[in-house]
Amino acid sequence: HVHAFGAAAPSAMPILHLGATSCYVGDNTDLLQIRQGLQLIQRKLCQVLAVTRKFALTHKDLPTLGFTHYQPAQLTTVGKRCTLWMQDLLIDLERVSREIEELPMRGVKGTTGTQASFLELFDGDHEKVKALNRRVCELMDFSKAIPVSGQTYSRKIDYNVLSLLSGIAQSAYKMCGDIRLLANLKEVEEPFSKTQIGSSAMAYKRNPMRSERVCSIARYVMGLPQAAAHTHANQWFERTLDDSAIRRVVLPEGFLGADVVLNLLANIADGLHVWPNVVRSHVLAELPFMATEVILMEGVKKGGDRQELHEAIRVHSMAAARVVKEEGKANDLMERIAKDELFANIKLDDGMMDPKLFVGRAPQQVEEFIADEIDPVLEKYKHLLEIESVDGVNV
Repeated sequence: HVHAFGAAAPSAMPILHLGATSCYVGDNTDLLQIRQGLQLIQRKLCQVLAVTRKFALTHKDLPTLGFTHYQPAQLTTVGKRCTLWMQDLLIDLERVSREIEELPMRGVKGTTGTQASFLELFDGDHEKVKALNRRVCELMDFSKAIPVSGQTYSRKIDYNVLSLLSGIAQSAYKMCGDIRLLANLKEVEEPFSKTQIGSSAMAYKRNPMRSERVCSIARYVMGLPQAAAHTHANQWFERTLDDSAIRRVVLPEGFLGADVVLNLLANIADGLHVWPNVVRSHVLAELPFMATEVILMEGVKKGGDRQELHEAIRVHSMAAARVVKEEGKANDLMERIAKDELFANIKLDDGMMDPKLFVGRAPQQVEEFIADEIDPVLEKYKHLLEIESVDGVNV
């Protein structure tokens, strides 16, 4: 490459690369490309947050079953669940933005990091060496250089960068893992084109292929930091060359993988379809169990014994669950409680079974999260959202 530059600039040929080593070119260029790659990832994170913002607000009031241990739990809303995905991505965006701001350049360090060759070129003038280091950073638009180095910049930086990309992959996997489970429940489904084939054998199937692709690629990206960790740990003294080949694999593939994952996330979120009637049917099947806490409190207010009422509810709940599981019948818990004399002084009506009474502050949490956390970030990076994306998704 020195000869190529010399041919293009003959007058500079005698002094090209003087006092430098290949890492002077390679490492500084790597850091420049890493920063540009992070800026691209930053933009695509903003795009995903902008799309999911719309989905969260649209469905902030729609009650849905919460799940803990993948068992039905207290109700939440479809929009509130979306904010959990968004919060992970927001954390990723904050970390990426911080890394862009704080990423140092290697700068002018010489063959083993002592700047000896440059000190020789400047006849022992330390200030000129320091000024050259600053000037190179300024010309490459870096605010600082890494303070000290061996022949290379610390490979811990590579580990930190791949950890960021791994974090994005983790967030994407979590989001698409949830979508895949919800697709099985037929509550929420990813986009599905008119001519898309879900299965070559089973024509009726509507497999969540986009989400599966995200999880597949994300799983690979999540594993890359381990390679960077071993590379950093095995750098002997000022440098060994066993870092070179693996870095040419894991760094580009980490960025390519994260890029594809974010393209897919934006595509999925933009066409995510909710089936409200299915969601409601699942809620109503479990709601009688959740309403028992309200019934218990009302019973105590009317003079009932808390322990006695609790035991009665427990017995009725187990019996109702057995009917659902063994006979496949509807949940008749409310009918059982209504016939129990212990609850005769409690008015059990349809108002008590309104799902919206059981979502807590979920709708308000969505509004507050969007207003306080998401909107300020999207406003800060609105110039990134104005850039037209040319990426496509084929399934």
